[in-house]
Amino acid sequence: MGDAPRRRTVWIVGASTGIGAALARAFAAGGARCVLSSRRPGALESVARSLATGSEAVVVPIDLADPSAIETAAKQVLDLGPVDVLVLNGGISQRAGALETDLEVVRRIMEVNFFGHVATTRAVVPSMVARRSGQIVVVSSVMGRIGTPLRSTYAASKHALHGWFESLRAELADRGVSITILCPGYVRTDISIHALHADGSSHAVMDGQQERGMDADVFARKALRAIDRRRAEVAIGGAEIVGITLFRFVPALLRRIVRGYRPG
Repeated sequence: MGDAPRRRTVWIVGASTGIGAALARAFAAGGARCVLSSRRPGALESVARSLATGSEAVVVPIDLADPSAIETAAKQVLDLGPVDVLVLNGGISQRAGALETDLEVVRRIMEVNFFGHVATTRAVVPSMVARRSGQIVVVSSVMGRIGTPLRSTYAASKHALHGWFESLRAELADRGVSITILCPGYVRTDISIHALHADGSSHAVMDGQQERGMDADVFARKALRAIDRRRAEVAIGGAEIVGITLFRFVPALLRRIVRGYRPG
């Protein structure tokens, strides 16, 4: 008899809560081995215990704001074996005006949301190219396509992901590695609680729109279908995702709507 087929290995960066934890549950239910990373090992262990019976999970802490920590985590993960799917989900949101936000807060958000994911990708994707097999899943946002008040740097970081990964997609087109960009609308997670004010303090409030958003596990099931189909980009959410279409076809209308929009 031949060897049993190898389980698909999925490395989820930003797996301690919300969308990342829900994606871990969805991948594990499908038989994948999940490598779970974030800054909070205790929370990752809790996620690992929540996975389907018989699933395999490994906890590898990472700090996306620390390039050396990213290198260490990537080496540890690759030592476990090939990564089939890299999910980039770590991130910090914002609840402050563009002109009022301290520059250090701007840099912190960009460091985690953009540079951290670029560094992780650079550490992992060469091994995918060498095998001519792999997939990168980028968790962006509707904010990756439009901008709204009090989200300037968050939107900028997500726009940057689209630009960088679209360029990478073209470069990897004939090298066996695909890229899927997910654009969530409102999903019921703690992202608003951990969002930063202008001075870097935590928002510490669950926004009403977030609380009324899509359940994270529902989002993950929809996302997994798009990932398995290797969709290039997909928006998942409620009525708010229509904003992407409006901005594409009637941008002036969307800009008028956004001017009067006050998130919360």
